[in-house]
Amino acid sequence: MSYSESSLDTLSSRQSSSSGGGGGGGGGGGGGGGGSAGGNKVVSHINLVAMKVKKSCHNSGGIPATTEEELLRKTVISPEDVLGLQKITENYLCSPDENIYNIDFTRFKIRDMESGTVLFEITKPPAVEREQGDKKEVDPNAGRFVRYQFTPAFLRLRQVGATVEFTVGEKPISNFRMIERHYFREQLLKSFDFEFGFCIPSSKNTCEHIYEFPQLSEDLIQEMIIHPYETQSDSFYFVDNKLVMHNKADYSYSGGP
Repeated sequence: MSYSESSLDTLSSRQSSSSGGGGGGGGGGGGGGGGSAGGNKVVSHINLVAMKVKKSCHNSGGIPATTEEELLRKTVISPEDVLGLQKITENYLCSPDENIYNIDFTRFKIRDMESGTVLFEITKPPAVEREQGDKKEVDPNAGRFVRYQFTPAFLRLRQVGATVEFTVGEKPISNFRMIERHYFREQLLKSFDFEFGFCIPSSKNTCEHIYEFPQLSEDLIQEMIIHPYETQSDSFYFVDNKLVMHNKADYSYSGGP
């Protein structure tokens, strides 16, 4: 679950130690649970739109394999293109400038669907606070990568809900979609596919995605625990079937840095 649009150094977070799964965002992490669909609520000049709970959708079966090198040569990258990737990417497939819709993720929360325990919560400070911070030069890709630290128990969770809050700029967004692919080394663990739908201009939106984690063998779980950060994810964001954002994350399940 790599929703971060700015460096974790500029974010405030809260972790819960009452559940086995501590730490990060599940990168994409991984169902059920009902949600509520609300009307528009005005917050200053921004509309707060509560979307329905979304389960992973789409079937990627039958899509031909592709490589990162092939995609980097394309001018437009589609959802089908990234669904054909067989391993984690080494580079970002689009630049930050391609986010012409000014999509900005401002809050992210992960909870265990079975117990309701909040495992992780992170909030971006208000714009005023960010402007008052240090204005040193930063890597333009710094905010596109997140490192998560979980306890081993996280790997045995079955369903995790990820609530994301984000704002959009002055352009309307049609067919906003996220594809998130998780790998351990070069093995695809699972590919998640969510649709946000339509977002009205200058709106603040909330949506909970439900991740259903795959059943992992005990041998694989132990390998993932003793090899921190070799579990990685690519999060691809599309508007009208064109890639506009690409974030990356890696994960430790050893319970420490």
